[in-house]
Amino acid sequence: MVNSEHGHKPRTQAAHRSRRWFMNKALLAGGVSAVAVMGGYAAGRAVAEETSSATADAAASASPSGPPSGGGFGQTIAYDDFVGVTTDGTVLGDLYAIHRTGVSTTPVVRAGAAFVNALTGEQKSATLFDIDADQWLEWTNVDANDREGLALRDMTEKQYKLAVKLLKAALSARGLENATQIRKLNHFLGEYSGDTAKALNYDAYWFTIMGTPSATDPWGFQFEGHHLVINYFVLGDQVVATPTFRGSEPTKITYDGVDYHLFREETAAGLKMVRSLNDPQLAVAAPGSEEKTGANLTVGAGNDNAVLPYKGLKGSELNRKQQKLLLELVEVYTGTIDEGHSRIWLRDIEKHLDDTYFYWIGETEDHSAFYYRVHSPVVLIEYDAESPLAYHEDEDAGSASPTPSATASASATAGSGGGMGGPNGTPTQQHIHTIIRTPNGNDYGVDLLKLHLAHDH
Repeated sequence: MVNSEHGHKPRTQAAHRSRRWFMNKALLAGGVSAVAVMGGYAAGRAVAEETSSATADAAASASPSGPPSGGGFGQTIAYDDFVGVTTDGTVLGDLYAIHRTGVSTTPVVRAGAAFVNALTGEQKSATLFDIDADQWLEWTNVDANDREGLALRDMTEKQYKLAVKLLKAALSARGLENATQIRKLNHFLGEYSGDTAKALNYDAYWFTIMGTPSATDPWGFQFEGHHLVINYFVLGDQVVATPTFRGSEPTKITYDGVDYHLFREETAAGLKMVRSLNDPQLAVAAPGSEEKTGANLTVGAGNDNAVLPYKGLKGSELNRKQQKLLLELVEVYTGTIDEGHSRIWLRDIEKHLDDTYFYWIGETEDHSAFYYRVHSPVVLIEYDAESPLAYHEDEDAGSASPTPSATASASATAGSGGGMGGPNGTPTQQHIHTIIRTPNGNDYGVDLLKLHLAHDH
């Protein structure tokens, strides 16, 4: 392990890793045991969504010989055991290299250093980790109120401003706006369920810093909360911003007089891509061999070492116009980080365009609930319209605005199969999960860190 001035936390991380695995497993199963470790709406829903222990065990564990099951929840592993997402268990080599990108990381380095310098000694102890800390892999997108680091809600005004400045330096304007909107609708969900004091809160998002912000040495940060997890690794002028998880429930609503429609671009770009395919292409990209369930996402929290074979239509089978549409789809996701590094990222993905696969599950109407995947040696994107867990629309209303009896309506719907979350529910565009990863060992910048340690130390 690489020790820094911040000190390593093996006991705390091991305990937290076990707690995260238990929490993810409990949420996916919907068991009553989730109440003990989850805050916010999930704790209140746990009893209503209890299933058999056999189903829970089957859904919560990822198979080593195939893609993880269920909604993407698996068992968190240690940093030293990280391999990365592969197609067959074997990591492809020579995909990543330390090099000059020509895009400055000075703004994010300065913002990171200013934020760290503003922390108290006690806050630093809770927030700062080694560059190879298990904390990288311990993220979860559930509405948990028990996380490492420092939450926005617990910061001073100065610290809060510096934390937002760090996000602003790392993300594009579009990426920052999306993150802000996710947090806004998370707060709405707290009001809807009657509890904003815990995880369903605009400021229930935690920062941890790995390493020390530096222009030369590797470091990074993690921003984590319900429906929003950003991992951001920096080495020199290189950036790795995966895994990044973004989601929301609801996605389209009028809240406090503001109209929100999250993931509209991700939805539209996917539909545009699939509709560009001719019948023979569509038969390969969307073969209909898998059913669109309430949760098709495969590489979510705890699935860092997932084995996920390629499926769908290969990029080399697309014409130039279709390849352009595929790149535009990818850019919707890569374009959430700062513009310069977003261009570098997309350029690296384009080099493997012929070996990029596009896969689709579900219908292709404007309001269909569908799943799609973009998968190559260097990028893995998943979009999944999932079944409702917390929010239930008023079917008689013309919009997704909450009704005065929203909480009562949600409770009443909880007992019906169609309203349940997870694989057995009826999916809807009002609950969307997305994730982008870097396969073959470079999530969290792990491969770059290994190269750095091998050649520079």
